[in-house]
Amino acid sequence: MGSTFHGVIAFALMTALLVIGSLLRSRLPWLRASLVPGSIVAGAIGFAALSLGWIPGYSPQDFTALAFHFFTLSFMSLCLTGSPPAADGSERQSIVGGGLWLTLMWTASLGVQAVIGYAVMSGFDFVSGADLDPLLGAIATHGFTQGPGQALTYGTIWQNDYGIADAAQVGVIFASMGFIAAFAVGVPMARYFLKRGRNANRHSTLDDDFINGFHRPDTQPSAGKQVSHAGTVDSFAWHLGLLGVAYVITYLWLSLMQPLVAGNQVLSVFFSYNLFFAHGLTVCVLMRLAIDRLGWAHRVDDDTLKRITSASVDFMVVATLMSIQIAVLAALLLPILLVAACITLVTLFGALAIGRLSGPLGAERAVTAFGCCCGSTGTGLLLLRMLDADYSTSVPKELAFFNIAILIVNIPTLFFFAPIAPSLSPTVYLLIFGGYALITLACIPLLLRWQRRRNADAASHTTERPA
Repeated sequence: MGSTFHGVIAFALMTALLVIGSLLRSRLPWLRASLVPGSIVAGAIGFAALSLGWIPGYSPQDFTALAFHFFTLSFMSLCLTGSPPAADGSERQSIVGGGLWLTLMWTASLGVQAVIGYAVMSGFDFVSGADLDPLLGAIATHGFTQGPGQALTYGTIWQNDYGIADAAQVGVIFASMGFIAAFAVGVPMARYFLKRGRNANRHSTLDDDFINGFHRPDTQPSAGKQVSHAGTVDSFAWHLGLLGVAYVITYLWLSLMQPLVAGNQVLSVFFSYNLFFAHGLTVCVLMRLAIDRLGWAHRVDDDTLKRITSASVDFMVVATLMSIQIAVLAALLLPILLVAACITLVTLFGALAIGRLSGPLGAERAVTAFGCCCGSTGTGLLLLRMLDADYSTSVPKELAFFNIAILIVNIPTLFFFAPIAPSLSPTVYLLIFGGYALITLACIPLLLRWQRRRNADAASHTTERPA
């Protein structure tokens, strides 16, 4: 049985570090003030321990697969979760309007960051005489705008199928730097808005639970409902089972398709296990549609699925940081820092501009967009909570719309062009990602016009309403 422990202990190390990181985040004043999640603290400790050789028998490669599968699980559980109740009338229009601004920012960021990363890496090659592939800079957009899982997924495809050395590692490093940038810049940005009263929720304060990282006994929220009787199956096990069904279906689907597309490089990439998350989320969306259509929604607790999603993201972050190889980081530190700095600066200006253009709740959308375009949706929510502690504005609901919209709007780039990027010529790659960003930015006047018309209609209805 001894041979079975290696992978189990790798996971146990992650969970133990998550406990240590969360306790340090709760106890150390400077970590509390930074509001950095415990998962990042845990991952940083794990990265340092592995780099120094303090965990004998384990290397960063042992945590790469864990990062991939927890990323996949987080996406699939998110897509299996039901939609929130529909809003009515003007509230729905407000949510859609704000969600469109966030979607516009994220979509533009995806293209702009790719172009900046490509250009900066090309410039570094020209000045230094290095021979680095410019796509090692472009993958920053999948680390910053998308997150660790996508950066690892696309980097692995580029590395294994197209021979771009260290693409997966560089993608993971950029994802880690994106989280650092989100909090290093996003927290002061939110504090700036708070200090000047730019937030709509003037009663918003950072409560002790948020700062300390743990709920007091009298403020502990519910974590969901049990939908199955424990005498049959535990409710949590039932929900994991639903995800297991989706996992098996996805695996069988890819296993069936791979022999059929063998010989076609593009289709072989699309139906490879490296894009398991894309096929898995499709399976989960179809499963949820079937569950709702058959009237089985009462057999699924959305809060439990949200807990699975959140836990998967925490484990993914820890595994991502622990999978970084110090040798790759040291060898490429300067170009990586240059790309990360340029992307952070441009993303900051873009978020501030979108926030200003979006009208009321602009400050909230600015910090949220910056967090989402540097870390993840969860990072954006954490920064938003500084300005809207009880989530009383419409921005959290706008994020729910945003999560669906960005997948639909970016299907061509995310699922067709990004996986095969190394097979594209530099001109075609830059035209696709840069052009997508320009088309998105060209929608700003249309969105402003629709926003003005909506505001005018709302004002006329208010005027016509009898006293």
